[in-house]
Amino acid sequence: MTGAARTCRTPLGALLTALGMIACNRTPPPAPPIALPAGAVTPARLEGIDREPGEWLTPGRDGRGTYYSPLTDINAGNVDRLGFAWEYSLGSRRGLEATPVVVDGAMYFSGNFGRVYALDAATGREKWVYDPEVDGQWGRYACCDAVNRGVAVWQGRVYVGSLDGYLHAIDATTGRRIFKVDTLPERSPKHPYTITGAVVIAGDRVIVGSSGADFAGVRGYVAAYSTDTGQLQWRFYTVPRDPHLGPQDQPHLTAAVATWDPRHRWDAGSGATVWDGISYDPDLRLVYVGTGNGAPYNIREDGRRGGDDLYAASILAIHADSGALAWHFQATPGDRWDYDSAQKMILADLDFGHGPRKVLMQASKNGFFYVLDRASGEVLAAHQYAYVNWTLGLDPTTHRPRPNPRADYLTGPKLIFPGMAGAHAWQPMSFSASTGYVYVPAIEAAMVFIETGRRPAGLVEGMFTVAGLAVEDYDPQGLAHLMGGLPSLDTLRKDIPAPVRSRGVLRALDPVSGKIVWEQPSASWWDGGVLSTGGGLVFQGDAAGQMNVYAAASGRPLAHVALYGSVMAAPMTYRVAGTQYVAVLAGYGGGNLGMPLPRDSAAYRYGNNGRLIALRLGGSKVPEPASVADVPFEQPPPLAATPNAVARGEVLYNRYCARCHVLGRGILPDLRRMSRATDQLFYDIVLNGAYVSKGMARWGDVLSRADAEAIHAFVVEQAWQAFNAQRTTGPPR
Repeated sequence: MTGAARTCRTPLGALLTALGMIACNRTPPPAPPIALPAGAVTPARLEGIDREPGEWLTPGRDGRGTYYSPLTDINAGNVDRLGFAWEYSLGSRRGLEATPVVVDGAMYFSGNFGRVYALDAATGREKWVYDPEVDGQWGRYACCDAVNRGVAVWQGRVYVGSLDGYLHAIDATTGRRIFKVDTLPERSPKHPYTITGAVVIAGDRVIVGSSGADFAGVRGYVAAYSTDTGQLQWRFYTVPRDPHLGPQDQPHLTAAVATWDPRHRWDAGSGATVWDGISYDPDLRLVYVGTGNGAPYNIREDGRRGGDDLYAASILAIHADSGALAWHFQATPGDRWDYDSAQKMILADLDFGHGPRKVLMQASKNGFFYVLDRASGEVLAAHQYAYVNWTLGLDPTTHRPRPNPRADYLTGPKLIFPGMAGAHAWQPMSFSASTGYVYVPAIEAAMVFIETGRRPAGLVEGMFTVAGLAVEDYDPQGLAHLMGGLPSLDTLRKDIPAPVRSRGVLRALDPVSGKIVWEQPSASWWDGGVLSTGGGLVFQGDAAGQMNVYAAASGRPLAHVALYGSVMAAPMTYRVAGTQYVAVLAGYGGGNLGMPLPRDSAAYRYGNNGRLIALRLGGSKVPEPASVADVPFEQPPPLAATPNAVARGEVLYNRYCARCHVLGRGILPDLRRMSRATDQLFYDIVLNGAYVSKGMARWGDVLSRADAEAIHAFVVEQAWQAFNAQRTTGPPR
C-alpha cells in the first residue's frame, strides 16, 4: 500500500465498526449525552455540585446554602456589558421572595400562596404552572404578605409548602400533583398557622416549618415527611404546651417549661415558629432550624417576671432520623423585641487557628453574627455587625446578652436598635469560596417600641400588645388617637450616637475575625438578598429597581442594571448552552406589606408587577414598564357617622386592617379609593368574604356589623380628607 492513500473498510455492525476504527487508528465518536429526567437532583449530584458549576440545585445553589456560584464567565472585566436576556410575568402585585432553582436547563420557583412555575431557563418559555388552590381566607393569617421563599427539587419532583399549610409534591416534567399532605397540627382560626418558608430535603425526608408566631394560638414546630409518600415521620415542637394539660409531650420540653413564667399566657400558643432558616448536614444527619419570636411579644405584661423562654429565638440541631434534639443555642433569651433567629444559615468549614471546624453561620436579627460548631453547638464566635442598644453586649464566656435597662419599653416608649425588622431579616446572605467573606444585607434602623395594652390601640393584630414604629412614621401628634401621649423623637434619641434613620447597608464580613472588610449603602433598609460568584462579583437587587454589582474583594461598584422593579429576593446564576445568566424575582412586599411604598422605589413608580428577570452578557436594556400616574380622588360617599364612631373605626382599622391596607400607595388597594360598586359591597366583603377569591379574607368571626360600620366610617372620613386636600396640594400619593 506504499504510495497510495490508506483506506479502511470494516464489516457492518456497531461492534465491528468500532473495532475497525481502532484498527485504523480512529477514535469512535463520543456517545450521545444521556437525557436526564426533569428535576434529577440526587444526593451524589448535590454533594458534587462543584463539578457542575452551571447548575443551581437548591435555593442557595448547594446543600450548604452559600448563595455562591463558581462561574466566572461574567466577571469584573466584562460585567458592564450585562443586559436583558428575557423576562416572565407572574401576573401578581404581591411580594416575591424566592430564589429559583435551575436543573439541566429547567428553572423552578415559587410565587405567592405557593404557586410553582417551571420555565425554560434559556428562553423563559413557560413549561407549566402549578396552582395549590389556596383559599383566599388564608391571606388573613399571613403577617407579612402571601409570600413563599422557595421550592425543593429532588429526584424528579418539586416540593413546596403552600400558604394554607399543605405540602405538595409535583412531577417536575408535567407539573402534575403527586401528593398533597396537610402539615398543620391544628386547623382552625384559633390556630392561624401558615407556610411561607422554603422546604428542605434531608435524605429521604422533606423538612417543613410554619409561620404564625405574630398571632395568638400558634405553637412552633418543625416536621419531617417522606419524600416518597408524604407520610409524617416526626414532629418536633419548639416550645412547651400548657403545663395544666399534664406532662410535656416531648422530652426536650421538660427542661424548657421551667424557663417560662408560670403565669405565661399559654393560650397565646408561645410562638417560636420555624418560618425560614432550615439547613441539613448529610454527614452528621442533623437538621438545623432557627426559631422565631415567642408569643406574646411582651413576656412581662401584667407584671409577669418572664424567663429565657426556651426554645424561642434559638438555633436548634435535630436528629434527622428520630426528630430528637441534639443541641440548642439561644441567641436572645427572654426576647421581647421580635428578634427571631429564623434567618438563613450557611454551613462551611472554617479554621479558627486549630484546624478546620465544621461550622454553622447566621447573622441574627439581634445584630450579632454567630459562628457555631455544627456538631456540638459550641459558640466559636459572636461578632456584632450592626449598631445595637437593646443589650450592653455579650458575656465573653457564655455569649449571653447583658440587659440594657434603657431598652425596657414597659417603663415608657423607647427608641431601640435594631427594630422589629432586625439588623438582618430573611433576605439571604452569601458566603464566597473565593474571598472567604460573608456578604450580609444589613439593616441600620431603630424603632420606637410602645407597649399598647393600656393605650387606646390595645391589641394590634399580628403584633399582640407591642407596637414598633419606624422613626420616619413616628408622629406623636398624629398617633395621639391610638397611642395617647408620646414623647418627642428628640427626647427618645438622647444619648444615642448612631444616625437615627432607617437605612440598608451591604457588608462584607470576615466570619473568623468579625472584621467588616467593606460596606456599601443600599437604596433602602428593605433591599434584596445577595449572590457572590467565582468571577469576583457580588450581586444585590434593591428597592430602587437596580441590580447592583460590586467587586467581591473590595466592594468597588462595577455595574448597575436598571430592572424597573423593586427586589427583595436573592439573585442566582446558572449556565445553559454555554451562556451564563443572572436571574432574580422582582416584586416588593413581605414585611413592607402594611407600609406605603417608598416614593423613590420602582414598585411605587411602576406598579409592582411581579417578574422573573434574566440577564446575560451583551443583552439589551431591560424593558421599562409604563409609569403609574397619580389619580385624583373621586368624591367619596356621604359621611353619616358621629366623631365617636370614626374614632372607634380608627382603632379597629389599625388593629385589623392596616397590616395590609395602607392609606396611600401600597401593595394592596388603598381603601379610600373604593369604587362605588365596592363601597356598596363593603359589609359583604368584610363580614362574609365576598372577595375571598381575590385574596380578601372574611372577618365576620371577629368583627360585628357595628364594627364594620365604624371601620367604614373611618375610611370614608379619610377619603373626604384626601379629596378636600387635593384641591390645594394635588392628588395625594
